[in-house]
Amino acid sequence: MEKGYTQIYTGNGKGKTTAAFGLALRASGHGKKIFIGQFVKGMKYGELESIKKFSDTITLKQFGRDCFIYNDPEPEDVKIAREGWDLVNTILSENSVDILILDEIGIAIHYKLISATEVADFIKRKPEEMELILTGRNMPEELFELADLVTEMKEIKHYYKTGVQARQGIEL
Repeated sequence: MEKGYTQIYTGNGKGKTTAAFGLALRASGHGKKIFIGQFVKGMKYGELESIKKFSDTITLKQFGRDCFIYNDPEPEDVKIAREGWDLVNTILSENSVDILILDEIGIAIHYKLISATEVADFIKRKPEEMELILTGRNMPEELFELADLVTEMKEIKHYYKTGVQARQGIEL
């Protein structure tokens, strides 16, 4: 079995989740078993339908409500995130997947749904052969030291600033 690494995709640019899903798609093609936990996301995204076509190798669960958190999280946000955190900890402990993706964990940390200390401990407990991917803006820099690969997506120009809304099949 090959050694697994810890990867972080962060920054204010577009493409963090897309990169993680691209890796999952590639790994699925090699028969790897993947679990994707999407924190603070509960809305309907195109990837939810796409992943169903790969259900023999990829499992995706959302740990958020069908709205964004703009201010302080509500108790329901905390409850859902903590339930998701319990599930991914079980998956880590059981070493039951080849690749574990914690999508938007950076945002979950930012809103104090999960602590940076908990995530650091999680990284340290990763089984040797498991690949661990963490995505999200505002990723605490102390996690960079624990990762093997850190990629920052930097926004240089974005059409949102001209009033373009999220488009189905592109951002949704």
